[in-house]
Amino acid sequence: MAKRISAQLFVSRLSAYTTDQSLRQLFSPFGQIKEVNLCFWGCLARLIRDSETQRPKGFGFVTFESEDDARKALKSLDGKIVDGRLIFVEVAKNAEEVTTEINSKKAEDRG
Repeated sequence: MAKRISAQLFVSRLSAYTTDQSLRQLFSPFGQIKEVNLCFWGCLARLIRDSETQRPKGFGFVTFESEDDARKALKSLDGKIVDGRLIFVEVAKNAEEVTTEINSKKAEDRG
């Protein structure tokens, strides 16, 4: 049985020239991308920007309607060169997973 993955992908090492629109165009051939969701983890082909300079920080999130579409995009785009940069695509971690990992790391450091 295939492992279930999230429909949300984390994309890193993006070029400063990558735009919201170009990120959407890059991922859209793999399936239906969800609408924009303003909650913290719910993003649709949205680049994360520096609050002072408004320049992209080089990473973003893309959320698909289905896990299968996300899996296809991950498999096809991870390690590809986009806008002159080698990008990495992975399943986005939710806030609970990140907190668990941080707490585990702290426990290891104390032990």
